[in-house]
Formats: sequence, C-alpha cells, structure tokens
Amino acid sequence: MMKRPRTLSAAFVRTVNRPGVYGDGRGGRGLSLRVHRTLDGRITKTWRQRVRIEGRLTSIGLGPYPEVTLAEARRKALDNSRGVRLGQDPRGRGVPTFAEAAEKTIELHRQAWKAGSPLPEQWESTFRLHAAPLLAKPVDRIESADVLRSLASIWNSKPAAARKAQHRITAVFRWCIGRNYRPDNPVERAVVALPKANGHTTTHHRALPHGEVAAALRAVRGTTDTHPSAVLCVELIVLTAVRPGEARGALWDEIDMDAARWTIPASRMKAGREFAVPLSTGALDVFKRARKLEGESPLVFPSRTGGPLPPKAPLRVLKRAGVASTLHGFRSSARSWMAESGVPAEVAEACLAHVPRSQVVQAYQRSDLLTRRAEVMQAWSDYVG
Repeated sequence: MMKRPRTLSAAFVRTVNRPGVYGDGRGGRGLSLRVHRTLDGRITKTWRQRVRIEGRLTSIGLGPYPEVTLAEARRKALDNSRGVRLGQDPRGRGVPTFAEAAEKTIELHRQAWKAGSPLPEQWESTFRLHAAPLLAKPVDRIESADVLRSLASIWNSKPAAARKAQHRITAVFRWCIGRNYRPDNPVERAVVALPKANGHTTTHHRALPHGEVAAALRAVRGTTDTHPSAVLCVELIVLTAVRPGEARGALWDEIDMDAARWTIPASRMKAGREFAVPLSTGALDVFKRARKLEGESPLVFPSRTGGPLPPKAPLRVLKRAGVASTLHGFRSSARSWMAESGVPAEVAEACLAHVPRSQVVQAYQRSDLLTRRAEVMQAWSDYVG
C-alpha cells in the first residue's frame, strides 16, 4: 500500500491509484488531489481547493491531472488565496453584473432618501425599461456601445426619461468605480455620440488630439512678437486645464509656491466654489518665469497697461503660433488624455473643477481628491512637456 505523504510530490501524484482525497499538507492552501475510480474501472484525478469566501468554506475545482500538474495546481491555489485576501471571488463571481451593481447602488442611495420614497421603485423601473442591454453583463465588460444602445431609442422621443436613465446609469458606474470594478464611466463617451433633444448635435470647442498638444505648446513658447504675459498665460492654461478667465485673473496672493498650490476664490469660479489647483513642476516653472517679468502688479499675467489681460490676448498667441485650438479646447484635450490613460472619471472631472450634478453624488464625493489630482496633473505636465 502506498503511504500517504505529508505533502504531495510529483511522483506520488503520478503513481497513486487508490481512490481518496490527498491533501497537500498544512501549507498547501487547501489544495488536494481527488482520486476516483469510474464505473468502467478507470482512475481519474482532479485538483480541488478549499477556501473560505465571505465566511463560508467553498470547494473550487482547479482542473484534472495530468492536464494540470502539481506545480500548476499549487500556483493556482496561491493565486486564489491571494485573491481571497483582497476580497475577490476566485470562482469568477467577484465582478457583479450591472443588475447586481444597480441593486447595490439603490441600497446605498436609499440611506439618503426619505422613508417611503418611491425612488427605489422608480430607479428599478428605469433600469428594467432602459438599461436592458446592460443588465446581464459584468460591469467591467460593458462598453460605451452598450450604453448607447440603451439610451438611443429614447434620447429624442422621451428626453425626460433619457436624462433620468443617463443620471441613474451613471450613478451605478460611479459605484463600480468606487469599488474598483472598473476605472471609468462609459456613459460619458456614449452621450457624446447622441444628438441634443432638439435635433441639433452638440457643438464643441475646437480641440487638438492630446498627442498634438506638446507640439502646440512648443509653438506657443516660440512666439516672439506677442506680450510675454499672454504667452505664459496660455502655457498655464494648457498645463493646469483651468478655464481661460481663471488664468487671466490669477493673483500672486492666490499662489503658494512652497505648497505647489493655487487657490482660486469662489468669486472667479464658474461653480461659485473655491477651487485648489495642484501645481505640477511645469506650472511652477511658468509662475517662476512670470515673477521675472518687470512690474509690481498683483496680477500674475498683467497687460502692458498693468491691468488684466484682455480675453483676446491669449487667443492672439494661439493664432500667431498656428495652433488650431481654442483655449477652452485644451481642457477637452486634457480630459481625453485622462480617459485614455485610465484616470477614474470622478478624478478627471475634479481636475476640471466640474461639480457633479447629482446632490447625492456630491454628498458621497466629499474629498476634493487633491492628492490624486496632483498626480494626474503632474503626469499631464510630463506628457505635454
């Protein structure tokens, strides 16, 4: 009779023919070899692993021997154990379907709704009627085309229902982003492809593909027949993705060079809320060069007369540099780069000082994500040079 080993060996696994369950010892992470005799007398061997998922012991199949060797079974068992420690389900059930994520999102929002509110039922109805192409798919496999199919049929015929569906589907994907099930919100790309409810397509500011921004910035720096302040102002707009008016009105009192932060007061922000701009090394260099310009104006970018730069001054810089983009278009370029670089949607929107329309989303997004925004804007500065 073959002696049962304390831990499995390749030789034992190859030669054992007595039916039973043979464990891989205390350090085997629940791995075992199950030997079974079929009705026709054949011996089959399969790998199993016992792991505790959400408090319950679960048996997971790792494949048959010899297709899966002992070394491969141990590697799979190790990967599963690591995944369980990270809260994942090695059976492939870790990523929820959209329907499951929608249910979790409703439960989360229920805390902010009044008792007896009809909103839970209304949200469920929206998902059932207008998110059918999404319901059964794992959320990490949903693409913007799936969302487009959900919204296109009602976008013009039922604009109110379409807006609610867009808002509620977005809320689900924000929950998914927060749980690290996916890095982005596919609703944003889908909506860009849809026309306005009145039949007119959306008009966007002229913007360069983000891969062309570095060359445009070099062209801007190379202009010599324009006011230096205007050139520096354009550079700052590109590097920080702020709105043109916010840059033209920048004051030295708002700049903290040591903390690498520019705090724009609420009175100059579109949303009427104070906004802290993390300054990359490129943006800090712009401010250092602006300091060397003559004059004692409190403005960072004063005009030749000492007052604020007129709105057309930075535009003239772009025209003379031969750059085919509006100033606002650089915000779109930066946003496209963020999306393609895997920056989570809520971080990207915060970089552009966009305020979530949903009061519920605002309530849960209490942080201004300054540390994460600083990382993103430094990466953008490095990218465009």
